[in-house]
Amino acid sequence: MKKFVNDPKDFVPEMLKGIALANPTTLKYIPDYNLIMRTDIPRDDKVSIMQGSGSGHEPAHVMIVGKGMLDAACPGNVFAAPPADFVYQTTKLVAGPKGVLHLLNNYTGDTMSFEMGREMAEADGIEVRTVVINDDVAVKDSLYTVGRRGVAGNFFVIKAVGAASERGASLEELEALGNRVVSVTRTMGMALTGCTPPGKGSPIFTLAEDEMEMGIGIHGEPGRKRVKLAPANQIVDELFEAVRSDLPYEAGDEVALMINGMGGTPISELYLLYGHAHELVEKCGMKVKRSYVGEYCTSLEMAGFSLTLVKLDPELEDLLAAPAEVAIRIF
Repeated sequence: MKKFVNDPKDFVPEMLKGIALANPTTLKYIPDYNLIMRTDIPRDDKVSIMQGSGSGHEPAHVMIVGKGMLDAACPGNVFAAPPADFVYQTTKLVAGPKGVLHLLNNYTGDTMSFEMGREMAEADGIEVRTVVINDDVAVKDSLYTVGRRGVAGNFFVIKAVGAASERGASLEELEALGNRVVSVTRTMGMALTGCTPPGKGSPIFTLAEDEMEMGIGIHGEPGRKRVKLAPANQIVDELFEAVRSDLPYEAGDEVALMINGMGGTPISELYLLYGHAHELVEKCGMKVKRSYVGEYCTSLEMAGFSLTLVKLDPELEDLLAAPAEVAIRIF
């Protein structure tokens, strides 16, 4: 696998430096802690929102730092949790009088780092609350988790609490809101290929030309099954039914529908997949109120996608529609 890499150990720092240089008025990079943060944080009038996980899932999380989204992100190396000290130091740097909300994707390494970082911050008198995101319906436990994994559904938690924080919500209110979004968000993904971390030289898993992995994790963790490649609509049918039946979503529900690319799927194919998913939602008597098609939580250059449903209510729909400003721009 050919990649644009200098020294693999510098891959993440060089990426973060580039993000900050491209957004000099809004973002700040602190190399000591792999930290990307807003230049106007901390503030006295809002809770600070932060997340940190392994790199390799961009734009999550370092590219969605900005007004109305995350206030800071402190990633680890590719597919590796950030050290506890990164979490602690980031929490200290972003903490204002209203406290800090940690958003945590449910992986064992992330959980350990964030628990330790929170304990150290609280010992300094910083008020911290945590929301654990576990939207993946594919498996209950994996090599990386106890319970379900946090995947692309984390975007909706970030968007909702980020918007509410800008409106002055308290730490307790944001914790409750984040948990409510988690409770109505479900995701499942699949892959056509593996991916190759910088410096590894070979894919972390391989699939035959006529195979696909259903229920794959965003680090390449095994899914539900490895099967023969099927037509696109059949793949969407299986993912949709797994997601729809889990909550379950019911006729009359208003939903947000996301087709998230894993990093190596052309946007044309993502819209093809979305078209069929949208039709399935309508056939079930539900209504799509908000649509998301693109790359939100990837796995380097993996070819594949995930499907997410979120059951909406008026408050959540309003928060998802609120303006936001992040590093990803198309013009």
